[in-house]
Amino acid sequence: MGDPAGIGPEIIGKAWQALSRQGPTFVVTGDADLIQSQGFPAAPVSSLIEAETVFQRAIPVLHQAVSGTVTPGCPSAEAAEAIIGWIRRAVELCLAGEASGLVTAPIAKANLYSAGFNYPGHTEYLGALTAAAPLGGERGPVMMLAVEGLRTCLVTIHKPLADVSPSLDIQKIVHTGLVAAQALKRDFGISHPRLAVAGLNPHAGESGSIGREEIEIIEPAIVRLRGLGVDASGPYPADSLFTSERRTTYDAALCMYHDQALIPVKMLDFWGGVNVSLGLPIVRTSPDHGTAFDIAGQGTARGDSMIAAIRMAQAIAECRTR
Repeated sequence: MGDPAGIGPEIIGKAWQALSRQGPTFVVTGDADLIQSQGFPAAPVSSLIEAETVFQRAIPVLHQAVSGTVTPGCPSAEAAEAIIGWIRRAVELCLAGEASGLVTAPIAKANLYSAGFNYPGHTEYLGALTAAAPLGGERGPVMMLAVEGLRTCLVTIHKPLADVSPSLDIQKIVHTGLVAAQALKRDFGISHPRLAVAGLNPHAGESGSIGREEIEIIEPAIVRLRGLGVDASGPYPADSLFTSERRTTYDAALCMYHDQALIPVKMLDFWGGVNVSLGLPIVRTSPDHGTAFDIAGQGTARGDSMIAAIRMAQAIAECRTR
């Protein structure tokens, strides 16, 4: 459910309205009363098998109540323990093979710290929860943003811009490229994935005259990736990497920092972007937006990204079982 004071309950309800007839079936780890308070039918269930029987008439919920009062738009540390518990329970269901994938509604990390949450975000926490599970190949998590016609993978994520260059190194780029290439095969069914690697500086450094990261870090990483059998090319100037013509030449772009990856994705489809965690033993997707406390409880949140995330989780899960 994510943070119950955000738009999570609402976008879950709107996703159910869109998917209740044709599926895929989903069950919520969260508080059934909070979903009902948003005007959507919710039915507490005891198992995922039971969820199948109620999905067409109500949202099935593995109910765990929040202690204290939840006010839309007003996040509270009182809900932190429940939020973390919902995440853990969902991960356990996936690791046990009972659920085929995990879709997470947005959380606000600052309110979770009092309950022992010590991770930069959802993605890193899921990496820790699944660290002991077996995984063939390079282990993530690596963040991918995906819309129709574009996938971008992030080498660094929530770094201040001033810290991006010092945090880049050859191994970090190689690791991201390996995880991305393996995931494109396993999760998206692309037999020979092509990676386009973005430069960091304007004009990809212009032969060192506008920065040397391309020469000293990014180009050696690309050479190493090729030596490991990955079809990687670049570094390319980011200002020309995302045109409609260029996007047909690769299956995913490796981006050096947050906005370099997210701006083109959101320009292509602001409402329908999906965040995918690559290199985990479980399938995990999420909407490409935050908790939106400013509009929580007003009935105006759009469910597009949540719907797309649920559908993508189903597609990845099916791809993994082929």
